[in-house]
Amino acid sequence: MNTVKILTVPVALTIAGSDSGGGAGIQTDLRTFAFHCVHGTSAITCITAQNTVGVKRVDAIASEAVVAQIQAVVEDIGVQAAKTGMLLNQEIISAVAQQVAAYKINNLVVDPVMVSRTGAQLIDDDAVQTLRNTLIPQAAIITPNRYEAQILSGLEIASLEDMQAAAEIMHRELGVKAVLVKGGGMSGNLRGVDVWFDGERWETLTTKQVETKNTHGTGCTLSAAIAANLALGKDLWTAVQQAKDYVTTALTYSLNIGKGQGPVGHFFPLLQIHGI
Repeated sequence: MNTVKILTVPVALTIAGSDSGGGAGIQTDLRTFAFHCVHGTSAITCITAQNTVGVKRVDAIASEAVVAQIQAVVEDIGVQAAKTGMLLNQEIISAVAQQVAAYKINNLVVDPVMVSRTGAQLIDDDAVQTLRNTLIPQAAIITPNRYEAQILSGLEIASLEDMQAAAEIMHRELGVKAVLVKGGGMSGNLRGVDVWFDGERWETLTTKQVETKNTHGTGCTLSAAIAANLALGKDLWTAVQQAKDYVTTALTYSLNIGKGQGPVGHFFPLLQIHGI
């Protein structure tokens, strides 16, 4: 007779959009949770029709449906950490912020998806204000890219010193515990260099630069990996360090699929097992 192993593992919740191409959003968050041995749950905020070439259509989910998904997960399963990604509009952001407060979700990672890595704004100004006033103050950490950090801090960012100054302003003005300014949108030696600030400690995270065009989903992966590590009980700084390492390795094994920008490779731990 086979012995049944009944496992109890940490649970993480992703509140984000669906990427039909599987390279970012809910799909990549759940994949990241799984490879950290964390059970992934989700509340879908919007459905996108996209692939490696671009986004063809975006449809918002009713805020009431987003709330219902969060309630269904938290009230039955419970969550040890959560992350947010694309929240799309002011109504959804406000609803999510209310649920985070109501359920006292403490290990919250906010990826403030408002501007793409190329600088295109993805949500309107009212939604940006609601994000900064209602959700970000509840976060353990925010992970803005260069352009998002510019909006949230009011600074133009072109140097490491600018990244540090922006992190300090965001920490002081937004009420968040820690800030990680991502350098994926920077140029030259600063590409991929991230800046951490928690009000007391400055850190610069640098790893080897991986030369690949297949970088879709790096921001989602990073925030999901931080949330997974928090769910596992790691402190915030350790969670960030290990998440950064995970993303770098996933970039090393990025997937050359589709006609455009492929995604990072999340199943690299299994490649040797299968002889790939």
